[in-house]
Order: sequence, then structure tokens, then C-alpha cells
Amino acid sequence: MLFILPYRTSIRPWRTPYANYALIIANVIIFLITYSPHYSWIAGMRVLEPLRQSAQNFMLIPNNLRIWQFVTYAFLHGGILHVAGNMFFLYVFGNNVNDKLGHVGYLVLYLAGAVFSGLGHVVLHSYPPVPTLGASGAIAAVTGAYLALFPLTLLTVFYWLFFFIGTMEIHALYFIGFKLIFWDNVLERQIPNVAYDAHLSGYAFGILAVLVLLATGLIKTSTFDLWAMIKQWNRRRQYRDAVSSGYEPYSGRTTTRQIKVKEEKKTADQQKREEEITQLRNEIAGRISQRNLPAAAKIYLELIDLDSEQILPRQYLLDIANQLASENKPAQAAQAYEQFLKHYNNYEYVEQVELMLGILYSRYLQKPDLAVKHLQEAVKKLTDPGQLKMCREELAKLQN
Repeated sequence: MLFILPYRTSIRPWRTPYANYALIIANVIIFLITYSPHYSWIAGMRVLEPLRQSAQNFMLIPNNLRIWQFVTYAFLHGGILHVAGNMFFLYVFGNNVNDKLGHVGYLVLYLAGAVFSGLGHVVLHSYPPVPTLGASGAIAAVTGAYLALFPLTLLTVFYWLFFFIGTMEIHALYFIGFKLIFWDNVLERQIPNVAYDAHLSGYAFGILAVLVLLATGLIKTSTFDLWAMIKQWNRRRQYRDAVSSGYEPYSGRTTTRQIKVKEEKKTADQQKREEEITQLRNEIAGRISQRNLPAAAKIYLELIDLDSEQILPRQYLLDIANQLASENKPAQAAQAYEQFLKHYNNYEYVEQVELMLGILYSRYLQKPDLAVKHLQEAVKKLTDPGQLKMCREELAKLQN
């Protein structure tokens, strides 16, 4: 027996995911209104039906289709475990997708995911014409969107294998791609009354829709989303093809020639310093992969003391800056945030970093000029009402 359940992601939303909360509440309320298990006689057989009679026409019924059913079926559920499981997965994966797409964009993705997963069920599972209900297809679209937006984030997974119980961390790309999509819906299609084709259609829609949005620039891309990974893979493929054909990408020559490079000899001290830097960077990566941020922050300070120009990957640097701020080390946190802004100023939530720097300079480091500078930048882009209010109040205190 193997039981696996993801229950936490390594990233948190910057803004409160109100749209996702509203969908969860709506699903629960509609479940409470429509759920009423009872027995009926159908074709001479006594069948247990989960819904009230008045709600049954809102299921997706392939041999009696109504256009509204492609949306309404996604808000109906056949039992407490059904709705609880679906809402749990929607909470785990939906919050960050809501944060990235915004409330309207997220609602559109969810409802469109319901429609496309319903179409997949009707087209791919037309005979026998089995009615279906549940938010699984829409949630599959949200989960597919999470895979496309945050493939390298870590999911904390609870596992139970016979007598072995514990947790582990795995990249979203592998867990969603292999476990949720391939294993659960392609390889192990054994549980009766499960709309596997609806799930697969939802996953496909969520992944493809987000890839299109990223490719067209309708939502901001990053160096860590699936579209960036595809572009990087394609660049490497083109380079390998060019080199293998005898073409030099940098010189434009189709014939190669040997170039002698005069290597600069490094002193023993320089070599030792480079080895220490490499070791510290590797240790930081290892601690962050274990989600041991306090240890990573401590090693980062050693690295900066050794070489103040060292730059960490974007998410590493942001996590460490946040950790230093939480440890009440304002000077070190401000240095890390400043380094982040210098090298990653196209970050989609850069206003959050500006706000943090403004607060640090204002309340802890007594540098009002720098505080005003960063708070003025933050107030231009902040959308969260609470953060915007705090930013304006801090500016008012500094400018009076």
C-alpha cells in the first residue's frame, strides 16, 4: 500500500488569494445545498444517487447535454471525501496560481478548465454515456497551470508505505508530471466512476493555456517557469546541432581552427579563495534544498564577507533576504535586498522588495532618504490594500 499526499509548497503567495478562497467556499456551500444521497430505481435497478432530484440536471450528462452543464457540473460533488479532497488540492495549488494570474484571470482559468475538461470527458468517454460531476477537471487545470508557472518549486509530500511513514520534498515538475498526470490518470485507471479523461483534458488545458500566456507576454515570464525551461533547452539544442555540424556559433566559421589560450597562472591564495567560494555556494544550495533557511542565511553572510560581489540565484537570494529580516538583522537584510534589486529588478513582485527595504531603512536603520526612495517606488505598484495603507502611512511619517 502506498499513499502519497502533497500538503505544502516552498513558495507562498504575496497577495491574499481571495478568488481561490471564494471558489472553495462556493464549492462547499453548493455541496451542502445539493448533496442528499438516496436510492432510486433506474432501468429496474436500485441505484444510490448522491444529489437532490432538483440538482441532477446540473451534472454533465453526455446523452442529454445542456450548455450550462459544462460549468455547473464542476460545483457538484458526490460525497464528503470527494469535496474535501478536491478542495484540499485546490488550496495547495490554487493559491499561488491565483497570486500569479490575478483574481479575474484565475477565475477565467478555473471556469475554462471546467469547460475543457468536460469537453474531454464527452468526446473521449462518449460511450457508455456516463454522467459526471466534481471539480476535479477544473482543479486539474489549476494544477497544470501550477506546473507551467512553478515547475522547480518544492512540494512537501506525506507518504505512507506499509510501515514507513514520513515526508519528503520533490520538485513540482516531477510530482505533478509523473505522479498526478501519468501514474494516476494513464497508468492506474482502475478506480470505477472516475473521469480520467476529464482530468487529462484539464491538465492539458492548464499547461497549454499558461504556456501561451507566457509565450505571448500576457503574463510575465521568469527564469524558472516551464516556458523559460523550454527556451533554454531549445537554445542548447541549437548550439549542439551547430557545433556538431562544424559551425562555430561565435565566429561564424564553418571550419574550426585551434586557438591557443594563454592561461593565467593563479596563486595558491587565489585558488584557495575560489575553492572556498565554491564550497560556500554549494552549501547554500544544499541548505535551501532542505528548506533550512537559517543555516543558508548564516553561510550567505560568510560568502559575502569573503566576496561581496557574489550573486545567488533569484529565489535563493530572496529567501535569504527574507530570512535575515525575520532574524532581526536589518543591515544584512537590506544589503541582500539591495543586491536583489540591482540584479533582478524585473522580478514580478519587485514592489514587495521595495516595501521591505523602505520599512528597514525607516524603522531600523534610520536612513530616511533611502526609505522614502524605496517606499515611493513601492506605492506606485502595490495593489494589496493593507500593504498600500502601510506604505502610505510610513511615507507620511517620513515626509512630515
